[in-house]
Amino acid sequence: MKKCLAFLLVAFSSFTLADECAVTIESNDMMQFNLKEITVPASCDSFEVTLKHTGQLDKKYMGHNWVLSTTADAQEIVNGALKAGPDNNYLPPGDERIIAATKIIGGGEQDTITVDVAGLTAGEDYTFFCSFPGHFAIMKGAFIVN
Repeated sequence: MKKCLAFLLVAFSSFTLADECAVTIESNDMMQFNLKEITVPASCDSFEVTLKHTGQLDKKYMGHNWVLSTTADAQEIVNGALKAGPDNNYLPPGDERIIAATKIIGGGEQDTITVDVAGLTAGEDYTFFCSFPGHFAIMKGAFIVN
């Protein structure tokens, strides 16, 4: 009985840790994310982010992506978004300030990316945001590694 209980505890803790190392964030036709903050345990080697667009509008009218950078770099990345254009998912190509990013998606679509947590610093100020033109003012939040 003790062996069975120990096995279940180990198995359960693995599932719990896996859940802590992943998040699904929703975007909609009202230019909103459903989360304003994402906390990532520093114990995660990687962190999976799934962006779901729960709206109905096509990506050329109401596209969204999920971009991660330091807070200090976010505005400059967004400033280059329009020039980068839709073919580059409204992100400046080769911009090393972009830590991770999904592609632009439209209503009913989703995209998943993996963030390398080992490359991040606990306590650093990170921001996630949408770089679709005009969305940054509303669609952003804190990404906390602790």
